[in-house]
Amino acid sequence: MSGSASGSEKLALWAAELAAEKMAEDLTLLEIGKVSVIADYFLIATGATRVRVQTICDHLLEKLKKAGFTLLRMEGYREGWWVILDFGDLVVHLLQPEARDFYNLERLWSRAPLVTL
Repeated sequence: MSGSASGSEKLALWAAELAAEKMAEDLTLLEIGKVSVIADYFLIATGATRVRVQTICDHLLEKLKKAGFTLLRMEGYREGWWVILDFGDLVVHLLQPEARDFYNLERLWSRAPLVTL
């Protein structure tokens, strides 16, 4: 990470590290702000099972809340198929493998630059 990284980029990179700590797979970080006003970054990650997706989600929520970041909205937690965590500048998508293959967010947002993790 460069010394000039923005606050939202630092948040996105840290969230990727946190997700990896709980065995998230296939982490992809898109600079979505270059093509949309939805957010600055999308973090997309796979959890092998519903329980793994929820574990990654719980870890992110605990660490980011403790660091002072506010969760604006969360969807899909109970089902654990595709959980969305909206932190404003960063939107985290945690998906089971079948959901990730089906929705193929990387293809949908293919115009967004990929950030190296």
